Amino acid sequence: MSLDVVILAAGQGTRMRSTLPKVLHPLAGKPMVRHVIDTARGLDADRTHVVVGHGADRVRQALDDCAVHFALQAEQKGTGHAVAQTLEALGTGRVLVLYGDVPLIRRQTLEALLAEVDERRMALLTVTLDDPSGYGRILRNAAGEAVAIVEHKDASEHERQVRECNTGIMAMTADQLRRWLPQLSADNAQGEYYLTDVIAMAAAEGVAIATAQPARALEVEGVNNRAQMARLERAFQAEQAERLMSEGVALLDPARVDVRGRLNCGHDVEIDVGCVFEGEVELGEGVRIGPYCVIRDSHIGAETVIEAHSVIDGAVVAGRNRIGPFARLRPGSRLAVGAKVGNFVETKNVEVGEGSKINHLSYVGDARLGRDVNVGAGTITCNYDGANKHRTEIGDGAFIGSNTALVAPLSVGQGATVGAGSTISKDVPDHALAVSRGRQLSKADWPRPTKTTER
Repeated sequence: MSLDVVILAAGQGTRMRSTLPKVLHPLAGKPMVRHVIDTARGLDADRTHVVVGHGADRVRQALDDCAVHFALQAEQKGTGHAVAQTLEALGTGRVLVLYGDVPLIRRQTLEALLAEVDERRMALLTVTLDDPSGYGRILRNAAGEAVAIVEHKDASEHERQVRECNTGIMAMTADQLRRWLPQLSADNAQGEYYLTDVIAMAAAEGVAIATAQPARALEVEGVNNRAQMARLERAFQAEQAERLMSEGVALLDPARVDVRGRLNCGHDVEIDVGCVFEGEVELGEGVRIGPYCVIRDSHIGAETVIEAHSVIDGAVVAGRNRIGPFARLRPGSRLAVGAKVGNFVETKNVEVGEGSKINHLSYVGDARLGRDVNVGAGTITCNYDGANKHRTEIGDGAFIGSNTALVAPLSVGQGATVGAGSTISKDVPDHALAVSRGRQLSKADWPRPTKTTER
């Protein structure tokens, strides 16, 4: 039986107090609604429909690379009205209704729910809460069968004592949905068309209502405000930390690591506190990450040590490297085996050869360093002329003295030496010494200026 997934993402989310549509607020570095779309993709859905409304253009733009069908809910008249906007685009099989602000729902939970659906049964995901305030309650008959859902605002005092709550997530056939949605009424406290009213319609028709519950209530918790957003973020990160530790990663404090993408680690990786991993990151065997590092879309080879407060973005580090503290590797940085980038060094679009060292207080961009090059403190490659970028080539075994400016385009030959304090704008031959300094002048017994007395 085919599967359509309908994701409701039209709400404004006023309690977020933000101009950004609620479903676009990021959880672990990507919009909440993308988490839901990714889960739908794991179900092998034939079609995924996203119902947009508030900030529709921004939501469409944020999801323009997703294979989804958009349906517009021009006026927000409730969940039933939202689902109705997709009716013409639905297939003939099963329909699963999800929510763009419920990002932690698990594929396994939804698979179990969908397994209950056929022409004679629909399925509803419920959750039992210690404090059900604000949630719709599940009403059951004497036989224990679910027969209706009553919203909290419409519930009697007796009904509000029920702790089994509606999550809003349900599945049924497209034919059932097409029969029931036109019968919805807005005669309720909110003046909205509740999707939950189809439960009573199903019971009246004799369609069985199967119920299931998630493994954890957090799976079905929605986001309405910043506090809930933060709680789900920490819950998600706790799951990531548990996964990493189960794979053998040593986290010095599991509560202080953030994975905002995909992190793959070899054996015996150690990660100190406060580190953030974004995009696709791979850490080889024996890598050690110091505290408060940010690593984004990078490959870090085996036995590399990254010291505290380093930022690595779009870099490839071959292995046995030492980086930081306070180093910044920008996109295009490639370090060969054993290369070192030290404290307060910034690199960009650079190849650093095997055994080469840029130890401290330097900027090297648009350059290639051969093997065993030594770059002294305070060295910069002057790679930008105000309009175009130019490259610097430094040969094997070259020695660049401290406080040197290398004005690109430039080639420094193998085994060449550049004297400290030089500004080099012409190519340096192999094994040559290049020095470019102003002549030092000394005046004996020179009187130092003194302050004048103000009158």
